[in-house]
Amino acid sequence: MWLYNVYQCLQLIKVIGHPRYQGSKRIAIFLSMPDEIRTEEIIKDIFKQGKECFIPRYKPLSNQMDMLKLSSAEDISSLTLTSWNILQPRDDDSAREEALAGGGLDLIFMPGLGFDKKGNRLGRGKGYYDTYLERCMKHPSGKPYTIALAFREQICESVPVAENDVQVDEVLYEDC
Repeated sequence: MWLYNVYQCLQLIKVIGHPRYQGSKRIAIFLSMPDEIRTEEIIKDIFKQGKECFIPRYKPLSNQMDMLKLSSAEDISSLTLTSWNILQPRDDDSAREEALAGGGLDLIFMPGLGFDKKGNRLGRGKGYYDTYLERCMKHPSGKPYTIALAFREQICESVPVAENDVQVDEVLYEDC
C-alpha cells in the first residue's frame, strides 16, 4: 500500500510540474475509478492554482459526453453515482458551464485501460473521449492537448485501434 501511495505522489509531482499543465487555464479531468490513477489531488491543485476544472458527464445509451465545470473540489460530494459507479453531474444540472459552450479547453487528462508509446489508447469501448475530441476539433479554440494518466503496467507494445480513435498527445506514467 505504501508503494502505491508513493507512486501516486510521484504522479502528482509529474502532473503539476508539467509545462502543459502549468500553462493551462481550462482543464478537463476524469474522476478516477478504483482501477485508475487517482485524480483527487490533481483536482485540488487545479483549484489551488486558480484554474478552471471540468469533469465528464456521460450520456447514457450513446457515445456522447460533455465536460461540465466544477465550482470547487468539494463540489464533487454533490455529484450523482451512475450505474457504472462513476460520479458525475445529474442530467438535469443545467447550471454548470459546458466547456465547449464557453472558451473550450486547454488540456484534457484522459483515462484508459491500455496505452502504447505511439499515443494509442484503449478505452472502455464506448468512444466517449474520441467523440468529444472530434467536437473539440470543431470548436474555435481547437483541440486541447491530451495527456493520458497511466500505471506502467498499462503500457503495451500496441493496442487495437479503430478508424475513429484519436491518439493522445502524451502518455504520462512512472517511467517516462
